[in-house]
Amino acid sequence: MKKRTVELVVISDVHLGTFGCHAKELLNYLNSIKPKTLILNGDIIDIWQFRKRYFPKSHLKVIKKIINFASKGTEVVYVTGNHDEMLRKFSDTKMGNFQLVDKIVLELDGKKAWIFHGDIFDASIQNAKWLAKLGGWGYDILILTNQLMNWCLVKMGKEKFSLSKKIKNSVKEAVKYINDFEQVAAEIAIENAYHYVVCGHIHQPQIIKKTSKSGSCIYLNSGDWIENLTALEYHNNEWKLVTYQKEEMETSSEQDESEDLDINLENLQASFLLKNNISSYK
Repeated sequence: MKKRTVELVVISDVHLGTFGCHAKELLNYLNSIKPKTLILNGDIIDIWQFRKRYFPKSHLKVIKKIINFASKGTEVVYVTGNHDEMLRKFSDTKMGNFQLVDKIVLELDGKKAWIFHGDIFDASIQNAKWLAKLGGWGYDILILTNQLMNWCLVKMGKEKFSLSKKIKNSVKEAVKYINDFEQVAAEIAIENAYHYVVCGHIHQPQIIKKTSKSGSCIYLNSGDWIENLTALEYHNNEWKLVTYQKEEMETSSEQDESEDLDINLENLQASFLLKNNISSYK
């Protein structure tokens, strides 16, 4: 399968180590592209909900693929989020083509892009982390319930249904929170003369122009790999919101295995150490 060359790719909210993570689909997507820069915009590994007994091979393959990108020249930037906040003690670490940061500003064709996860705007995380973590467990249970429900719907020949999307779109407080999040991020970006502001966190993929009394900017959100299966791509001076397409991005198991064989010993050791470091927090 021919890989697409892309200048910049942003993914977020993968939540590796949880039942809801679509690691196989993400791996298929990553196998379909050749990015010059890959931004991992937070909540890639879900340390909050990490379980020693649950970290499937497909999840580890995603980590190996990211290491493989870095070893082949792709600039990989891991921006920390709230579910992987324990990594923030290592912020501003750089190893070869890999760096770990809390936020980053890039210049894209003369325009500044401010990229960060977005949990800084979430009062429940800043002031009551235990409540936010409890909500994370509840979300995981909701996703598992939804998967079972969708399995039954498919067996009956009916379309899949997203419980969490239905809740988000029908509950006024949830809709208001999303709108407020986008507006606050945009207003701060405008005040600091950023042309783009790129977030994750709220699992709501979006590209939209935002305006205030001080000016305007483009607000972007890369969505997630739990429900929406989306990524942001910047190429030829243009942003695109890409949704996973099975027919276009699915690769054979033989191709996946060949990617694994391409990872050298140092990369395998790095992924092993990363997994062990996460386990030590339990």
